[in-house]
Amino acid sequence: MRRVVVVVPSAFTLGNLFFGFWAIISAFNGNYRWAGWFIVFAGVLDMLDGRIARLSNSGSRFGAELDSLVDLTSFGVAPALLIYLQELSTAGRFAWLICYGYVVAAAIRLARYNVGASDGHAPSRWFTGLPSPAAGMTLAVSWAFSQTEWYGRSLALVNFESQGLVMLMLLLAVLMVSSVKYPRWPAAGFRSPQRLLGTALYLAVLVGGLTMPELILFPLGLTYVAYGLVRALLLALTERQDPDNGSDEPDPLNPTASGEELSA
Repeated sequence: MRRVVVVVPSAFTLGNLFFGFWAIISAFNGNYRWAGWFIVFAGVLDMLDGRIARLSNSGSRFGAELDSLVDLTSFGVAPALLIYLQELSTAGRFAWLICYGYVVAAAIRLARYNVGASDGHAPSRWFTGLPSPAAGMTLAVSWAFSQTEWYGRSLALVNFESQGLVMLMLLLAVLMVSSVKYPRWPAAGFRSPQRLLGTALYLAVLVGGLTMPELILFPLGLTYVAYGLVRALLLALTERQDPDNGSDEPDPLNPTASGEELSA
């Protein structure tokens, strides 16, 4: 039974890799909508493997390393290839360098986490830098949103499918390697008001994602991205002390910092 409990989180991680690789195949076949959904499915499994590992106390260094390698594929390479094939393949000889830069940022983000995890730093309520799953899923669902009426009334006015999408990819890459703080999703449960709020939030996202995924998921991703950016700008303008006394992962140039990566 113990061996089964230890293997289950890694099975979810490999499921994450399965959908990430399937997304790449779908993108090459021109099925951009399902390629985006497969990356979202990979994100759901990425959330579950971390939760199961913590609940069963079966986390291991092997599982953490495997999770980082899989995340680079599902939330780094797969979204970058999707955007390249979707919009940038005809944009010029060197347009692929934009996608390469995004993959580099995702790799640095995950490597920075591994340094913090190996140092045994305590978890934080905040992530330093935009988590790679959030960045990858935001890019992944942009195609589905671009086919809705909401897009025609909003982002179509700024030609988001070309220049806007490139700017979004560059912004996500910068935020992943930045020191901008992003909040961890609240814990779900029924034992406290905070956990009840977390449960309600999860249910709202679940219902919206199942009933209107094209309309809900991309604006939700943009909202999360904008929250950390706006918060950082307000803190910089007001010169207030960050409420989190320590960062969640170390800066390679500052070994005294601490860290932990997103599992959702």
